[in-house]
Amino acid sequence: MSRVRGRVGRAGLEGRGAAPVDYRAPEMYRRIAELAPDGVDAVFDHVGGAGLTGSWRLLRRGGTRVSYGTAASKDDPGSSRLPVLKLFARLVLWNLLPNGWAGRRRRAAWRRRPGDDLAQVLRLVADGSLTPRVGARIPLSDAASALALAESRTVAGKVVIVPDPTWT
Repeated sequence: MSRVRGRVGRAGLEGRGAAPVDYRAPEMYRRIAELAPDGVDAVFDHVGGAGLTGSWRLLRRGGTRVSYGTAASKDDPGSSRLPVLKLFARLVLWNLLPNGWAGRRRRAAWRRRPGDDLAQVLRLVADGSLTPRVGARIPLSDAASALALAESRTVAGKVVIVPDPTWT
């Protein structure tokens, strides 16, 4: 039984209104800036590292940046905590700037926005306007395989961990 759907190629992405960008290409930030000359609404970054500043510069005024990892430094020698501490220090500094990116003047609105955005996404899913693409559903007891699959970059869609059938 296969748990993985096939990959969606470039044509499939373009057919869904997306503009594919190779995140491994050295000119990725320039390409995104060409596609969104006024900046992007949001950046979700689990990589961190050298790309942190590049992705921050892509934001439009009032845009949202979410950093939730430091994968770029996972194989670096030394303390694994140091990259995380550096990331937090930089984000604290950026959040203190009065520049419209979650500065002090906009903190309440900025904190409210993710909840508002999530509620809107869930409404779109509920009414059928948005269908999440699930590439694989893997039981919790096989979570290691789910992580390996997600890291393999071979699945189109999200890898979802579900309760084991014997637990329901």
